[in-house]
Amino acid sequence: MDSSVLVRFAGIAKEFTVNSDLDLGFFTVKWYGAIIAFGFSLAVLFGGRTAHVWKINLDKMVDVLIYGTFSGIICARLYFVAFKWDYYSQHLSEIPKIWEGGLAIYGGIIGGIIAAWVVCKVRKLNFFNLLDMVGMSLLIGQGIGRWGNYANQEAFGGFTGSNWGMMSDKVIDYISLESVRPLYGLENVENVKEYVTQNNLYVHPTFFYESVWCILGFFVLYIIMKKYRKFSGQLFLTYGVWYGLERMIVEGLRSDSLYIAGTNLRVSQALSAVIVLVCGALLVSLLIKYSKNPKPIEGVDYFPPKTEKELLKEKKKEEKKALRAAKKTADASAEK
Repeated sequence: MDSSVLVRFAGIAKEFTVNSDLDLGFFTVKWYGAIIAFGFSLAVLFGGRTAHVWKINLDKMVDVLIYGTFSGIICARLYFVAFKWDYYSQHLSEIPKIWEGGLAIYGGIIGGIIAAWVVCKVRKLNFFNLLDMVGMSLLIGQGIGRWGNYANQEAFGGFTGSNWGMMSDKVIDYISLESVRPLYGLENVENVKEYVTQNNLYVHPTFFYESVWCILGFFVLYIIMKKYRKFSGQLFLTYGVWYGLERMIVEGLRSDSLYIAGTNLRVSQALSAVIVLVCGALLVSLLIKYSKNPKPIEGVDYFPPKTEKELLKEKKKEEKKALRAAKKTADASAEK
């Protein structure tokens, strides 16, 4: 079965062929799963390297990785299914089919953190140092993994007039559904494909927005880690604020959001708001606390060695200070 679909963008005079499957003859690979696996692998490699630098026992880290991964995948699926229970209660056999999409990031984060906390307690690991590493690794995995949504042509938003707007037959098939049409103001349109084509309509590629934001966030956290980290847990709290802000905005653009039963409240948007407020408040209060009373971070050099440029800058400062002091002394002597 041909899984290819032509995708067009408003600002590009060319169509792109996207396949959700990679047929190897003897085996078919789902691009959604392959892309997520690639993002996960890079996240693990970065985490392993950071663990080595931070003097975290790699043997214990493997335990965290194994249990955290299984718990994360299971909870990501359960979270998604729970808020789509009207559908999955009638299609129980589809619940395990994670390769077809339907993994909620927040569910995965919650499941992974719970498992990590348990393992850290048992294996005597610094949980907050681990959280900092997880926050940075998550941004790598999320930034890359979102392209799995592109392969499946999912996780898009409402109509947009921007040059980066996206459209494909698979998108049209989705917005043609009776339950989805009202979200696009198409409830009275008989032929959605014809209407979309004639009016040259495109949708927000929200997966792309999140991918760019997460990759940018990784570099922001990396700079903080290298130069401005004051306490264990700081990077994870920053991750919560950074990702939460993005999700609050982008989730409002999506047309496939999970809703709290019986309400128009988007689950991820509400949860993101709570995360931003809680993480932001904790981050500010702890930064104030540790700025006044700095303490070494376990396994990490709190005061990193100064570079030649920094040492030269300090030397020039001292020389200027000495010159000012000498001039002041000379002026005082002249007045006498």
